[in-house]
Amino acid sequence: MEESGPLFECSRFRVVRLEETTRDGARHAREVIRHPGAVAILPLLDDGRICLIENHRAAVDRTLVELPAGTREPDEDPAETARRELIEETGYRAEHIRPLIDFYTSPGVMDERMYLFLATGLTPGPMDLAPGEQIEPLLCSWDEAMRMIRDGRIRDAKTIAGLLYYQALV
Repeated sequence: MEESGPLFECSRFRVVRLEETTRDGARHAREVIRHPGAVAILPLLDDGRICLIENHRAAVDRTLVELPAGTREPDEDPAETARRELIEETGYRAEHIRPLIDFYTSPGVMDERMYLFLATGLTPGPMDLAPGEQIEPLLCSWDEAMRMIRDGRIRDAKTIAGLLYYQALV
């Protein structure tokens, strides 16, 4: 595959055109988003509750219930991103950050790789939101989180995948 220079570039991602030759010998151009990757964190308190967040998302003009998450800085280790984002979005500091799984969020249009971590040994502290973020922590039981998936209150894909992965396989 041959990659063109950026068609568009901003602080979080860039768009490039890929030229590829398919098995039938035909050439095809595809525009894709190059993304530095991201993390999602499942913060599990000692009493079994989960710390989700209510996060206003401008792209869908809604406040969504989500796992805390964020974009990696250039060359940042995903575990460090997880620690940083957990503090920023919830105020919790984790004694343990354990990797669970990684996956591609939308491989039809982008190369973003999402790393899911379990955070335990949590200690509360002040949040450190980035300018413009509208986030509130939401503590809930595991059963309540499952109800929110069932009744549609949780509509964020990484959150659904992360919670169901943990419930089924960990």
